[in-house]
Amino acid sequence: MAKIGVFFGSSTSQTEYVAYDIRDMIDAQLGPDTVTIHNVGSSDLHEMLDYTDLILGIPTWDIGQLQVDWDIKWDELESLDLTGHKVAVFGMGDQYGYPDTYLDAAGMLAETVLALGGELVGYTPVDESYQFGHSLFTDGDSFMGLALDEDHQPKLTKERLDAWVEQVLTAFGLNEAATSTVHE
Repeated sequence: MAKIGVFFGSSTSQTEYVAYDIRDMIDAQLGPDTVTIHNVGSSDLHEMLDYTDLILGIPTWDIGQLQVDWDIKWDELESLDLTGHKVAVFGMGDQYGYPDTYLDAAGMLAETVLALGGELVGYTPVDESYQFGHSLFTDGDSFMGLALDEDHQPKLTKERLDAWVEQVLTAFGLNEAATSTVHE
């Protein structure tokens, strides 16, 4: 069975593409079938409990709203006990078109993970490359996961994703496995 479950919701395919990029990056390091992808729209969220390590992807829709698949499944999500699970969140949003609600859905997801007992990993710095007014996805000087803007900063996605995946694998305790796999 896969070690990591990636659950995503996507309306325009951008979040889906990133979810598959994450899977490909991790599988390349740790071996095939390390990651299983789950589209929230067609999955039972109780399947999250099958994984100790989770990566959750969500775009912010409209003005700070949840993406439709996550919105439909929100009550199911809130019924889970994520105690003992390490969870990394990545969010997709438009920081220029919606500067006061940038990645708010990712912030709602991250806060819910914490409320359900999950351990949130993969915080990233809010640096000068981001231009937004407010976000529920921030916790002081950090995002509560990976913040991506494919609408206005697609050239930064790969660099941000590479660094974040390494950070998340370390938090999951799997980076040593990646090193030993490479040196076999």
